[in-house]
Amino acid sequence: METWVLPGLLGLGLAAASGLRTFLPLLMLSAAVHFEVLGITLNESMRWLGSTGALVALSIATVVELTADLIPFVDNVLSVIGNVTGPVAGVIATWAAFADVDPSTAAIAGIVIGAPTALAFSTAQTGTRAVSTASTGGLANPVVSVIEDVVSFVTSLIALLLPLLVIPLLAFLLWFAWRGVQRVRRLRTT
Repeated sequence: METWVLPGLLGLGLAAASGLRTFLPLLMLSAAVHFEVLGITLNESMRWLGSTGALVALSIATVVELTADLIPFVDNVLSVIGNVTGPVAGVIATWAAFADVDPSTAAIAGIVIGAPTALAFSTAQTGTRAVSTASTGGLANPVVSVIEDVVSFVTSLIALLLPLLVIPLLAFLLWFAWRGVQRVRRLRTT
């Protein structure tokens, strides 16, 4: 059972972060494996993530994604696209995290854990972006984008360093999002 707990938490954290930024969590995982820090190993079918080619491609994709997401209205398009790419990245990250299990079992774990988690965070991000665009004409979107970048980075970092803190972190993020929804509802009724 212990072969499932830490990989499951690592995958859960990276999938949640992938729901906000598709490539950043995969880049962080790739760098950790490529440079052999944190003792992270990948499932044999996902070892390509630690290759130099993957590291370079993910670096470029991350820079493009983070930069494009600062542009109002382009960020909305990326957010909608992220509803597909985020869950795919969540599956890949979770699948890769299950290093000590059969690749087909790891793939199923990736689908079961990674896709729904990333989709939930991506959907919340899309809603936040829509509210920001509607209420500020897109002027606040770059600020929202930077906050999402930081949350994705911190979530990925915690998942990589201290996977046992992923559940409390995600609980806090869900509580924070719920409070934000409540605040928006109160503003609408006023």
